[in-house]
Amino acid sequence: MEKQYKHWEDVRDLLRNWREENCRQSEDVVDLWNEVLANHFGKLGDEGWLVLEQVFIAALDCHNMEVANFCLSKLNQEFPDSLRVKRLKAMKYEASEKYEHALDILDLIIKKDETNAASRKRKVTIYKSQGMIIEAIKELTDYLRIFMADQEAWMELCDLYISQQEWNKAAFCVEELLLHSPFNHLYLQRYAEIKYTQGGYENLEVARSYYSQAAKLNPKNVRALYGLMLTSVHMASNSKCPSQKKKESIKLSEWATNQLSQLQDSNDSKLFSSQILEGMGNLQIGNDSKN
Repeated sequence: MEKQYKHWEDVRDLLRNWREENCRQSEDVVDLWNEVLANHFGKLGDEGWLVLEQVFIAALDCHNMEVANFCLSKLNQEFPDSLRVKRLKAMKYEASEKYEHALDILDLIIKKDETNAASRKRKVTIYKSQGMIIEAIKELTDYLRIFMADQEAWMELCDLYISQQEWNKAAFCVEELLLHSPFNHLYLQRYAEIKYTQGGYENLEVARSYYSQAAKLNPKNVRALYGLMLTSVHMASNSKCPSQKKKESIKLSEWATNQLSQLQDSNDSKLFSSQILEGMGNLQIGNDSKN
């Protein structure tokens, strides 16, 4: 942080802007609290409680438990029955790796308020950090029964299913995403990757179709173009592929190759190479069977 803030009002305004822009800036927040704002807390009025919460989270990020405990103590004194403060307590236990205590508090919050999205998401985070993927999947599934429009949660559930090689369930998650955003080229590309990974001629055919849609929506999507090229080649060489579709696959492969060549000519060669390598790494998620 280049500029030096000394007046408490300037610091208050800066922290307010960071909250509105969802910027953590954790180290700076803790430093500004210690150097300026802690001595002027009484002047903040009701906004002071928002500042304390902001500083508390920043302190956890920085492993500064002294500042975190101070903020939590102040908030707990003012709002002893607040579910929001209880969630902050759970975050403190989580930061201290006391996961059972954190889960107990989160379960209590959810029991009192089943629609408390933040607490349900924290449970998922805790399970993932402990490698308890099955439990994380169950919790996230329960969450999505209530918050079906949360696209970020659907994508996270998709990734969890992929980690367990549950391809059909992962594909279902992306299908839900496509219902919300049918023209999102990244969702189309992700669905194609899953189908390509599952293997088999029918899945290759689906993968080619979705790679084509993704590439048409974003002709600069290197992974979609590379996937389209490889999938088309696989289809054209497959004995189950009819002659007409074989011709289509060859044309699509040539088109994708031409697009990649143009992108390589127009972009920085090192950047393009890294994109190609990323595409190769993510195209096939975990299954070698393409028969």
